[in-house]
Amino acid sequence: MAKLSGLQRDVLSLYRKCLREIRNKPEDSRINFKRYARAEFQKHLSVNKKDFSTIEYLLRKGHRQLELYATPGIRNIR
Repeated sequence: MAKLSGLQRDVLSLYRKCLREIRNKPEDSRINFKRYARAEFQKHLSVNKKDFSTIEYLLRKGHRQLELYATPGIRNIR
């Protein structure tokens, strides 16, 4: 398997953090969070892997969204 670049590792790390955080949500709403996370990552699959500024922007945005959705008050997402 080829070595991953730093940004690729960052993206995978963010995805794993999302999946870990989903475990803290109520069991009946976990599937909604998982679908949302997957859809957000898939939405940006077409971004060129050499477009560093866009990838860095999306990573910052993803971290902010994760922080928001990780709050205990957020119990479901649609």
